[in-house]
Amino acid sequence: MARNKKGRIVNGWIVLDKPRGLTSTHAVARIKRLYDARKVGHAGTLDPLATGILPIALGEATKTVSYAVDDEKSYEFTVRWGIETTTDDAEGEAINISDDRPTVADIEAVLPGFIGSIKQVPPKFSAIKVNGNRAYDLARDGEEVELAARPVEIAELNIVECPVADHTVFAAVCGKGTYVRSLARDIGRELGCFGHVSALRRTRVGPFTLDGSVTLEDIDDARPSGIKPADLEVAQLDQETPETSADDGPARDDLLLPVEAALDGLEHLELSSSDASRLIRGQAVLMRGRDAPVFVGAAYATSRGKLVALVECDRGTLRPTRVFNLGR
Repeated sequence: MARNKKGRIVNGWIVLDKPRGLTSTHAVARIKRLYDARKVGHAGTLDPLATGILPIALGEATKTVSYAVDDEKSYEFTVRWGIETTTDDAEGEAINISDDRPTVADIEAVLPGFIGSIKQVPPKFSAIKVNGNRAYDLARDGEEVELAARPVEIAELNIVECPVADHTVFAAVCGKGTYVRSLARDIGRELGCFGHVSALRRTRVGPFTLDGSVTLEDIDDARPSGIKPADLEVAQLDQETPETSADDGPARDDLLLPVEAALDGLEHLELSSSDASRLIRGQAVLMRGRDAPVFVGAAYATSRGKLVALVECDRGTLRPTRVFNLGR
């Protein structure tokens, strides 16, 4: 007998403004429990000390996670000068100390060397695997971890402010695989004064920004979808749902963004019902006429406003690469 799957079928994106002190794994588990969702994933890990954008995919949205992970990300972070740590952030132990402090001119002089395509060694305390083990597990066990430099892309890196001599606030726009902790460490070494990240906030992941984000408190306060405020009032009198507000606020599903929200950078094609049915069955579709696409590459297809499939387009021929089951 087939085992019954637990949880609701719920599809879409939650753009969580992750609080400090919470791991990405725990944040995903919290969202899964609040939504009673069958399937959940996230687009880009945030360190426990970091805050900001953690896009969490539910249901069919997990099929689009790679597009958010591979997209540009924006950060605002503070570097504490004079101390380099084992973890390259405020949680680690000091390993290099300097009494020197950089001026704004000193910092601006070295920043161009950290913009564009650069090589970067990830922090020893990172999730990168070494012989099948996470680097941070090896480092915590006291083993020496040697990680190879890897290419990353830094599109923008600017000084936001220097509130005191010990601290400088930066804004960065960077590509997949960039470690802001490594960036702070390497800038400190280049300046000869050392440094580590003392605060980090991610402000954008691809199309997901703080403007469209929600907090765990927002989700806690929203009523479970499908339950009316009047029903909640009765349940609360019976002490069945003590954590849920019975006011006339939004339902939790109303906080979700659509599955295609992660596909903002792709071409969009609107199909007829018959062409959509062919894609769903895994068959190629040939579009003819004035509206036929002439480009080559990835796109997403909708029909009657609903997402149908991710496709590879070659001058009018569409071949499905991922098909979505969102109901018709």
